Amino acid sequence: MPSETPSASTLARRIAALAGPTLAIAILQSAGQLIETVLAARQGTLALAGWALVLPFTLLLQQMSAGAMGGGVVSAIARSLGAGRREDASALVLHAVLIALVFAAGFAVLLAGFPRTVLGAIGGPEAAGAAVAYATWLFGAGAVPAWLTNTLASVLRGGGKHGLAARVTLFAALFQAPLAWLFMEKLGQGLAGLGMAFALCQWVAALAMITVVARGGAGFVPTLRVRPRAALFGRILSVGAIACAMASIANLTTILVTAQVAVYGAVAVAAYGISARLEFLMVPLAFGVGSALTALVGRAVGAGDWATARRTAWVGGIAAFVVCAGFGAAVGVFPHSFAGFFSSDPAVVALAARALGFVGPAFGGFGLGMCLYFASMGAGRMRWPAIAGLTRITVAVGGGALLAGPLGMGLDGQFLAVALGITAFGAVIASSVRPAVWTAR
Repeated sequence: MPSETPSASTLARRIAALAGPTLAIAILQSAGQLIETVLAARQGTLALAGWALVLPFTLLLQQMSAGAMGGGVVSAIARSLGAGRREDASALVLHAVLIALVFAAGFAVLLAGFPRTVLGAIGGPEAAGAAVAYATWLFGAGAVPAWLTNTLASVLRGGGKHGLAARVTLFAALFQAPLAWLFMEKLGQGLAGLGMAFALCQWVAALAMITVVARGGAGFVPTLRVRPRAALFGRILSVGAIACAMASIANLTTILVTAQVAVYGAVAVAAYGISARLEFLMVPLAFGVGSALTALVGRAVGAGDWATARRTAWVGGIAAFVVCAGFGAAVGVFPHSFAGFFSSDPAVVALAARALGFVGPAFGGFGLGMCLYFASMGAGRMRWPAIAGLTRITVAVGGGALLAGPLGMGLDGQFLAVALGITAFGAVIASSVRPAVWTAR
């Protein structure tokens, strides 16, 4: 164990070196998602409502494959390399791919096989009907390559090759939105064109990622001719399964809030979809820093240096707090400008602006919580992040029902509960990054 913990400035430089490439890709992806939201809105309010129904499941796929189970892959490989077990890191690649294929099949069967049933139960038959073709293409053709791309990118990040992972995924980040415009408007595919573009870009990225990882891009050559071992599955799943459950809870929160908002009509669903977009924009930005924290904390923990692990987590978390708080405050101050970027329907803009006025200022705590969540993956300490996720859904959904109904606040009460849930999420995770929790067992 090192005799001296690195200074905050040294750790900040290490985080920046790894976070920079991932953050650049995240910004491109966020910009593309903004464009796709506008493209959906140009198809009309009903199409925007259909897009809003699919949105939580789309983000769940991305969050589980890249941030949740992907974080489990990064953590397992980083801890193995930190402890000097390179042969385990090589064998973990096959286990990660097998996990990816199983989860991808689950998404494809449920959401491409039964989209009308699943989406209709949340937002009603009208909005679900508008989303069926989109969901079928996105999950039926895109789930498998998306999982493979994000899993293998996590292998690279676990090896400290964040820049290489970013370069391989650059094609999808740059071309998905233009292809969506081509399919939707020029080729007349409507909302389904979003799913077509997603699937095509993910297949290109997956094939490129397979080539890079197989050639030793992570710093080691994967061992594919190995008998699957429960212990190696366990190293990934002990972090990744809990993180996937948390991602499911986070998106279930959005789904349940959407269901509560749906009683106010399609305009309310579309407006809440716009306000929820702010959170989903923060996730890629937090992931840029968080993926670096998972790798750096994992290496430190693998080497037994818990003091450095804790300080690394806090340096990254505070940086994310500052960035997300600034963006959220700006949106909270100018909510109509932000909402108007997505829709020209005055009713949708007015209602979305009301939601953003509540939710925007809460996102400093969200950025802090998300980065410390990724750091917790590297540390293998997932109990308190799980408690934070449960606290959030309780406050946002249960508190929203109470404020909107018995307390008579209506939609404003639901929006306030969402903001309070986000704040509670960040506070609970932050309270766990301390020596009593983050230490050797």
